[in-house]
Amino acid sequence: MNWNDIKIFLQVARTQRLSAAALSLNVDSSTVSRRLHQLEKDLQVRLFERGADGHQLTEQGLQLLQSSQLMEQTFQGCVAQLQGGDLELSGSVKLGTTEAFGSFFVVPNMAAFNQQHQQIHVEILPLPRVIKLSQHEADIAITIGKPRNTSYIVNKLTDYRLRLYASKHYLRQHSIHSFDDLAQQRWIGYVDSMDFNQQLSFLHDIFPQVQPVIKSSSAVAQYMAVKNGLGIAILPCFMAESDPDLQCLFVDEIDITRDFYLVAHPDNKHIKRVEMLWDYLKEQARLNNKLLMGELS
Repeated sequence: MNWNDIKIFLQVARTQRLSAAALSLNVDSSTVSRRLHQLEKDLQVRLFERGADGHQLTEQGLQLLQSSQLMEQTFQGCVAQLQGGDLELSGSVKLGTTEAFGSFFVVPNMAAFNQQHQQIHVEILPLPRVIKLSQHEADIAITIGKPRNTSYIVNKLTDYRLRLYASKHYLRQHSIHSFDDLAQQRWIGYVDSMDFNQQLSFLHDIFPQVQPVIKSSSAVAQYMAVKNGLGIAILPCFMAESDPDLQCLFVDEIDITRDFYLVAHPDNKHIKRVEMLWDYLKEQARLNNKLLMGELS
C-alpha cells in the first residue's frame, strides 16, 4: 500500500470533495480521483459513495480511516520528537471555531499573538458546523457547549450572552412598543434541519409560534440580514453590541447565556505552540468578558 495514496484518502475523507483535497495537496483533481480508484482496486473494496453531496465514506472506508489516522498520528508524533517540534514555538496551529466567534472575536483579537509569536502560523477555520477533531480538521476546536466525548482535553473558555437586536432602520419602519408586538415582526432564525447545536434553538423556545421570514445556518448571515433591515434576530452580543446600526431590545425579557469550550486531542494539546494559543485564547476571553457578556455600556 502506497503511503501517498493513504494521504490522499485521508484528505478526501476530511474534505469530502476531490477539488478541496486536490487544492490542499497541491495536485489536480484528476490525480486525486485516479489515485483513489487505484487504492480501491488494490484493496478490492469500495471506500467512498460518490454523489452530489461529495464523497461519503463507506463502512470499509470508515475502518480504513481509523487505521490511517492512527498511522498518521504515530508518524507525526515521531517527527515532532525527532525535530523537537513539540517544544519549539514555531510551526502551524489549526484552530477550528464557530463562524461567528471566529470572525467577530478570534480574528480581531489575534494581533498580539501574531506579534509575540511570529514563527507560529495560525490557521483559523470559522465553520458553521461542528469541527471534526477525530478527522484532524484542527488542533484546537472551540465548541458551543461541553462536548460529550471524554477522550479529548476539554476546558471551559467563556460564557457569552445573546440578546434581541434590530437595526435602527427597521425600527423606524415597524412599531415595537411592547413585548407582545414581537410576535408580529419579521424574524430571522436558523434553518431547523441545519441547526448543528441544540443550544441554538432558542427562538423556538421563546416564541414557538414564530415562523422566521429568513432562515440561515450562518449566524453571520443572520447578523447581516438584521443590519440591512430585513428583520429582527437573537444575536451574540460580541457580534452586535458594538455595531452602531443595531439596537438591543427588551434586555430584561430576552437574556440568553451560552458557553464556549476549548477542545483538543491529547496528542496535540501538549505541543508547545498549541498550548500557547490555548492559553492566549483563554486570556483574551478573560480580558474581553464585558464584550462577550454585552456589558460594554
